Amino acid sequence: MPKKLFRQPKLFLILLHLLLIPTLFNNHICAQNIVDKTVATISDGTSKPQLITYSDLLWQLALEPDAPLSPPTSGDLNRALESLIEFRLFALEAERLPSAAPSEDEIKEEINDILRGFNNNTSTLERRLRIVGFDSIQDDNFQTMMRRRAEIKKYVNFRFRSFVIITPDEEKKYYRDTFTPDFRRRNPGLLLPQFEEVRAKINEILTEQKIEEDITKFIDEAKSRAEIVILFEV
Repeated sequence: MPKKLFRQPKLFLILLHLLLIPTLFNNHICAQNIVDKTVATISDGTSKPQLITYSDLLWQLALEPDAPLSPPTSGDLNRALESLIEFRLFALEAERLPSAAPSEDEIKEEINDILRGFNNNTSTLERRLRIVGFDSIQDDNFQTMMRRRAEIKKYVNFRFRSFVIITPDEEKKYYRDTFTPDFRRRNPGLLLPQFEEVRAKINEILTEQKIEEDITKFIDEAKSRAEIVILFEV
């Protein structure tokens, strides 16, 4: 069944960023060529405060093909700051749970995920990495960050995906109330697919919607508990 026949689930912005943001726990391994400053601190009261530096923001933007770096815009910097705040809240939570280290294949896949955003053009990505102070995708610091990124991805999948249950009634309700009217509006005159033909896709859509809801709730609650201090406007 062509994908255009479905309402594509809008994967929650935080989950997307969790798969796109590097995990800069240790700010001393940030880009060395940038005059740095701490932009914000985050604390949950149980561990050492997390720092977000200006170079962290540039690093985030370096992974986004269309974000200007020389210079970055205030809007992009603030968007990166908000994403990193939310990301660090996940990192603080993940530190409380023991987890298996990611495999080399998982780390490679994280790098491949980033490269796909650059149409698999390694030179384009590396050109942006050099702007923020790294040599290449083989840079030890870059590899360390990808390893930590893979660790957080494992946590996210465990925390929000492993326990999602979609009932048959929920699948049928989506088919009746959402899929059917959308299909008929977009494809007048075509035969409506039977429920069983599209059930797997409907389950996937509902799963992503529940993950989105759970992540939204987690972020709201984590922000209410945490102490977030913005030291400099960007």
